[in-house]
Amino acid sequence: MLKEAYHPKAFLSIKRNVRPGLTARTRIVLLLEKEASNAKSIAQKAKLSYGVVLHHLHLLETENILIRKGKRPYLWELTGAGQQRLTNTHS
Repeated sequence: MLKEAYHPKAFLSIKRNVRPGLTARTRIVLLLEKEASNAKSIAQKAKLSYGVVLHHLHLLETENILIRKGKRPYLWELTGAGQQRLTNTHS
């Protein structure tokens, strides 16, 4: 059985990490790595419901992985906090 790869920032320290949540947060974080975005656009691009996206955005905000900017609709963007992907810097 193949193990699904989750983004390191998708893991939460204050909640139990279950597969559906990790999958949803991985999709959200991968989209936000490309550009800051609002919840509606994240929901459309990640093919998740708006309610699910908001729930996970708030969880990630509590963990200081995301911040909200501006006025409604908020733009969500990644902070430098959270676990980082290891990149191979050796050529």
